[in-house]
Amino acid sequence: MSVIEDNIREIRENIAEAAMKSGRNPSEILLMAVTKTVDDDRILEAIEAGVDIMGENYIQEAKRKIEKMDVDVKWHMIGHLQSNKAKYAVRFFDMVHSIDRMGLAAELDKRSATAGRVLDILVEVNVSGEESKNGISMDEAPDLIRQISSLDNLSIRGLMTMPPWFDDPENARPYFVALRELRDKIIAENIKGVEMRELSMGMSGDYRVAVEEGATIVRIGTAIFGARVY
Repeated sequence: MSVIEDNIREIRENIAEAAMKSGRNPSEILLMAVTKTVDDDRILEAIEAGVDIMGENYIQEAKRKIEKMDVDVKWHMIGHLQSNKAKYAVRFFDMVHSIDRMGLAAELDKRSATAGRVLDILVEVNVSGEESKNGISMDEAPDLIRQISSLDNLSIRGLMTMPPWFDDPENARPYFVALRELRDKIIAENIKGVEMRELSMGMSGDYRVAVEEGATIVRIGTAIFGARVY
């Protein structure tokens, strides 16, 4: 068993344990391998070990990998997306996690219509309010979702967030709780065409806590591939 395969096995065991601790079915939680700066051979190892969702931060890096590797997996855009790159996002990604403004949503909708597809998206919420982080504020998120719901070629599937980094993952718990509660609030509005199924939250250091608080997609890089070398 390779190191990457062993890491994935351990992560899946931890996800299952956290899910059962909170009364959830482990099958509800999707494991994404974050492949930023990871070489192709190591990505293929993760795919061979059963991971079928890859998360990329940059369009150009994703484009190269997707075209070169030509593997049957889903690719998700998890990094900040500029409106002028929307046409590439529509071409290469199955889901975009980082929608935080109407201008970007409108451009993705237009490009999706041209491509003859409906693009799955998540709205990125800056739960912590940190200026260094992207995402719409907690207060403004419901209104943005109501606006996006009128677009025919985008399908809102849920929310994404990135809490502050802490040595103790327990300190991230309130941020995960806040995103879950925001999701529940939006569900209660019963907005036509909006399906709040996914909560994309939790990374290598805090994914177990995120799963306990309702995560349906965890974004794992370092715990699978080791520390990045830039």
